Amino acid sequence: MHPQQPDDALLTALRGRLRSEQRLLVAFSGGVDSALVAAVAAEELGERAVAVTAVSASLPRAERAAAKEFARGRGMAHVEVDTDELDRPEYVANSGDRCFHCKSALFDALAPLAALSGARIALGTNLDDLGDHRPGQRAATARGAIAPLVDTGFGKAEVRRVSAAMGLVTAEKPAAACLSSRVAYGEPVTPGLLHRIERAEVEVRALGFPVCRVRAHSGGSVARIEVPADEVPRAAALRAELDAAVRTAGFEFCALDLQGFASGRMNVLLGMPAQPAVMPTGR
Repeated sequence: MHPQQPDDALLTALRGRLRSEQRLLVAFSGGVDSALVAAVAAEELGERAVAVTAVSASLPRAERAAAKEFARGRGMAHVEVDTDELDRPEYVANSGDRCFHCKSALFDALAPLAALSGARIALGTNLDDLGDHRPGQRAATARGAIAPLVDTGFGKAEVRRVSAAMGLVTAEKPAAACLSSRVAYGEPVTPGLLHRIERAEVEVRALGFPVCRVRAHSGGSVARIEVPADEVPRAAALRAELDAAVRTAGFEFCALDLQGFASGRMNVLLGMPAQPAVMPTGR
């Protein structure tokens, strides 16, 4: 029985959609979307719903720890699986379909678990994701994964609103794509480069920029820092500290993006626009 919560038509629809499944494996990154699906699935299906976090060098350690803490705090069944995308040449090559190969690696890891338990795989994709460049959705469709948020009419704003109504700590969490999304298309993705990006972002956040991206260019020699547009002047005033932060992480050059943070900024290299920055409502 789920705890008493405000009546909400979308939440009611999501509960019904998840309750219609016998067993679910929820691909759980710890982000706001998958957290909502995992939390509601756990309330409706109990132990018949398992949150599964894919672990590789593309998952920041802080995100892995946050996913564990969220699952523990909600009393959810939670497991981790290792994925091998960084062993796949197509993924390492980092062309425009990198996410397809990432999702394929995820489904290859989840398929034995799903077959063993008779479960379907659920993703945290929402309606707004459908208009973005997300080749991983092709892999999801091919593998028969379900997208309960899409099925019940959730966009990004609705996910945050319902998450807040449920008291989920992820309601205000900034978007957090995988570390590989920071590497310029056409340049190889390697564990060493991902480690340097992760370390640089930790340093930039420590300087007071909780929402940031460190994008790697020119073979990993250039770090391009994105912070929200209204924080660019403050970042410019801290240019010496930011320069030191990325050099400590192993980059040779530091650049500050004057346009500010935007999700999917690397998509411009594919001739596509980046998505506008969407910040939590409390920010």
